[in-house]
Amino acid sequence: MRVSVDRWRRAPASPWQRGAIAAVAGALPALTFPEPALWWLAPVALVPWLLLIRSAPTGRRAAFDGWLGGAGFMLAVHHWLLPSLHVFTLVVALLLGALWLPWGLLVRRLLGGAPGRWRASAALVLVPSGWLMVELVRSWENLGGPWGLLGASQWQVPVALRLASLGGVWLVSFLIVAVNTALTLLIALPAARRAAVAGVAVCAAAAGAAWAWAPLPDRTGSVRIALVQPGVVDGVGSPDARFDREEALTRKPAVRDADLIVWGESSVGTDLADRPDLQRRLTALARETGAALLVNVDAPRSDRPGIYKSSVLVGPAGPDGGRYDKMRLVPFGEYIPARSLLGWATSVGKAADEDRRRGTAPVVMTVPGAPGLRIGPLICFETAFPDMSRHLVKDGAAVLTAQSSTSTFQHSWAPEQHASLAALRAAETWRPMVHATLTGVSAVHGPRGEPVGGRLGTDSSTAAVYDVPLATGQSPYVRFGDWVVYGSVAALVLYGAAEVARSVRRPAPGPGSPPARTAHGSAARPRR
Repeated sequence: MRVSVDRWRRAPASPWQRGAIAAVAGALPALTFPEPALWWLAPVALVPWLLLIRSAPTGRRAAFDGWLGGAGFMLAVHHWLLPSLHVFTLVVALLLGALWLPWGLLVRRLLGGAPGRWRASAALVLVPSGWLMVELVRSWENLGGPWGLLGASQWQVPVALRLASLGGVWLVSFLIVAVNTALTLLIALPAARRAAVAGVAVCAAAAGAAWAWAPLPDRTGSVRIALVQPGVVDGVGSPDARFDREEALTRKPAVRDADLIVWGESSVGTDLADRPDLQRRLTALARETGAALLVNVDAPRSDRPGIYKSSVLVGPAGPDGGRYDKMRLVPFGEYIPARSLLGWATSVGKAADEDRRRGTAPVVMTVPGAPGLRIGPLICFETAFPDMSRHLVKDGAAVLTAQSSTSTFQHSWAPEQHASLAALRAAETWRPMVHATLTGVSAVHGPRGEPVGGRLGTDSSTAAVYDVPLATGQSPYVRFGDWVVYGSVAALVLYGAAEVARSVRRPAPGPGSPPARTAHGSAARPRR
């Protein structure tokens, strides 16, 4: 153990070598997400990066290690964008990686050198708090949104889902980073072993307490929901061909027993007001199946300028169930931020040629023919935002519906990673979530985040009906919101205030006072 620690303490041969190590160490946590799904790696995935940063000879080098590690993480988590954005993917990763610059400084300040018991104990709170600040800032939709939050890697771990119901994905991220910090102390600083063991014990106790005593939703029956996944439909006339296939799949005998039928994102390529024939066909399907259809229109609106992505509920009387226009758009995929400056991205990749327009407010819809069933629609990467599903549930949604299409990234990690978010949103809100896509992966999760039925993979063109369990009650996360984030902000503010107060109290050396002499006549150096 001592040999490996000393190797980390020695600086690499060159700054370039150290930078490469930082990028690789930062990318390591990406393996915990689907598709690799090495979720069990999460408690140690940050340790190499933390060891490298704490060994930095200067604060500037530590910040640089944080930046390159953050860039490596962002590039690894979003590498499937390379075929669409090409070199711009690297540019975005470097820009977002800069968010880890202050985190690198914080890590070195707390873990560098030989921290005492109190500094080591503070690191167990402040290093995770600093990580959450990075996740919070990059969750802004214009910076790409909260795709790849560290806690989201634990979507299939029951105890992590229980923790998410208490403090959202933020609590899961916090505890993962805290455990990594404690293990870093345990490896690199034997003097801080007691604080490190205590940190791991506290995290384990928190997980155990959540599993044993966290409240659970009250089950209140079930509802039958069908997901229609047409599969890949390309070529000339693909919007109409896709509609034909979705219509045929919806007519499968099993679908007739459903209470609601959900089609994927961009399942209808023309505004229904401009295509009365499509509107009539959808209305006829609702009458024939006895279930309302939630479709998704990706087209210019007939009543206002611009292209919108909209969830439209069609019942036996027509599209009178409500409409939701997507509010949070995918940067570069659906619009280009600061197009006048970054419009060149369209020439090097598949960035949006025309910006789509935003909706103005979330919508909770009442399903025709299913009394009491109220759904909260989300479109595409809106499922990555914990606040959106939380607000829909507070507004009365009994089921969260997600309509998505990752057909451009069919053979990448994106479909599996996107589908996994449904488990977290369901666990956070105590409401089931259905995730319907055009080309897979489609999935359903119950109010505890548990899987319901089988998943529809990227090789499927089918319709499937799920008995979706319903629940009532308000989860602690819905009730109290992002308390973990607020607590982290408070901890960092208190730490900053303490550092400022310490620097003010520290006496400055006298300008004319000679250094004290030792018994051997040499000048004594002032202690620091």
